[in-house]
Order: sequence, then structure tokens, then C-alpha cells
Amino acid sequence: MTVHAFVFPGQGSQSVGMGLALNDAFGTAREVFQEVDDALGQKLSALMFQGDTGELTRTENAQPALMAVSMAVLRVLEREGGFRVHDKAALVAGHSLGEYSALAAAGSLGIAQTARLLRLRGQAMQKAVPAGEGGMAALIGVEGDQARTICEEAAILRVEGQPDRHEVIEVANDNGGGQIVISGTTAAIARAVAIAKEKGVKRAVVLPVSAPFHCSLMAPAAEAMGEALERSEIARPVVPVVANVTAAKVTDPAEIRDLLVKQVTGTVRWRESVLAMAAMGVESVIELGAGKVLSGLVKRIDGSLAVANAGAPDEVEGVLKLLS
Repeated sequence: MTVHAFVFPGQGSQSVGMGLALNDAFGTAREVFQEVDDALGQKLSALMFQGDTGELTRTENAQPALMAVSMAVLRVLEREGGFRVHDKAALVAGHSLGEYSALAAAGSLGIAQTARLLRLRGQAMQKAVPAGEGGMAALIGVEGDQARTICEEAAILRVEGQPDRHEVIEVANDNGGGQIVISGTTAAIARAVAIAKEKGVKRAVVLPVSAPFHCSLMAPAAEAMGEALERSEIARPVVPVVANVTAAKVTDPAEIRDLLVKQVTGTVRWRESVLAMAAMGVESVIELGAGKVLSGLVKRIDGSLAVANAGAPDEVEGVLKLLS
């Protein structure tokens, strides 16, 4: 019997229209979208289905919206297939905000609770750094050590006649397949892109994001999430969750809470997470939710893993066959 892991996408996978076909095809999906709308006191589903791209991309909207689609897909699979997560998945994991979707899938968090936490997370991350003062860049064709060296060099701000100053720039995501995302001050990111090009890095490009996620500049957001999570009930997951910041499985609610706080400023160790899942016996990785970003990354990290995804009704049918 094939050993499956369910994985859940992060920010960047959103697009207007996501979830609409699911909503039209399955009453179970409609229930999930309604639950999220009610939890937030906002017709987030309308924004997802036919709203403005810029508004959907705002991190406070994108985060709960992506979780809503992931959970709608999962609930449809469970209802149509007559199973629960622990019947079919040995592990769950998610990329950044997707870790909250994974925890909701594993029963650690409720859907409404997760929507509210992600709304707060998005708002706190946006507020942590004034607009224009931080950013992110993708380095393509590098591994972790080279990316860290580039960050170390780019962190130094030299002004003639003044002592060297150090600015924040850190590895935010190790996505695997030679793709590293770095995060920090706007000036340090610009220096890193220039240094990467001098070093012959295949591609170095500033990303169109609104804040420098997953670096120490996010400390105020981590503090806000620490307070929110302290007040939140977290149940033991029905299957282990592979955490972003450790690339290891976790089941203890207190540890889950601690890792979610650390995740705000820590590196998303996606490459190591996928390799860890494979080492734990996973043979098939199924991405649930919008887009196919994680499916593509998994293929590049470990070509021996079977990959599938479900975000639309026809894909749901394919995954149900795979799981039967």
C-alpha cells in the first residue's frame, strides 16, 4: 500500500477564480467557504471567486483564502471518498501559511480558528516593516551555503568615512531544486541581487511582495502570533506534521505552538522537509489546494516521489482514484 503525505501551498499560489469550480460542484466546499466567511465577517469567498487580484494578493486576504481552498479540497475528498485524513496520509506538511492548513487538516486547529489566526498573521506581518523598507528576492541555481555567503556580503553597508553598518538579510525559504528565497531590507536585497549576478548565479530577481517574510525583521509579527497562539486551543494532530523550521515531525501541542511562532522569522526548510518525508517512508506527495507550486518543487527535490495535486473538481476525481 502506497504511503502518502498531504501538503498544502503557501502564499504566491493564489489567483482570482480559485475555489469557484469546487464551490459550484460540491456542497461540502460551499460549507467550508461559508465557515471562513463567517469567521472573518467578510465575503472572502467573493474576493476569491471574482474579486480584484491586488486585493486578493494582500497578505491578510491571501493567507486565509489559500487555507480555505485547501480545506475545501480536503473536506470534499473526505466526504466523497468516505475517509478521514489519518486513513490515507502518514504525514502532513505545508509551506509557510500552508503549515496552518496542515494543522487544520490534522485536526489540531478548527477551520474558523485557522482563518482568524491567518488573518491576524497576515496583518501582523504587513505591519512589522513599513512599506518599501523590506523585500525578498529569488536566487535560482544556488544551494544554501552559497546563498548564505551572498547574504553575509550583502548585509554590509559601506559608506566612505563611516564605520560599516550591518543590515538584515537572511535565507527565508530553501525551496529545493536550486531555488533559494532571501529576505531583508530593501537596500540589502538590491546588493544581494547585484552580488549574485557578479558571482554568476543563474538568476536573481526581486520578488513582488509587500514585506520581508521569514527573517528577523518579522520579530514584531512573531510576538503578535505568540500572544494569539497562547490564547488558542491546539489539539494533538491525528497524523504528525512536518514543521517548516525543523524539517522534522511534531505532534506535541506545546511544541507546535512554539514552532509556529519561530516560523514567522525562521527559514522555511522545504527541501529538507521533503527529503525528511521520503526518509520516513513517504512514496507519494499529494498537494491539496490552489496551484501546483509544491508539486513542482517536490519533483525537483526527489524525483522518486510520486506527485499529484487537487484544486479543481476533475483533479479531485483523479486523487480519489489514487487514494482508493
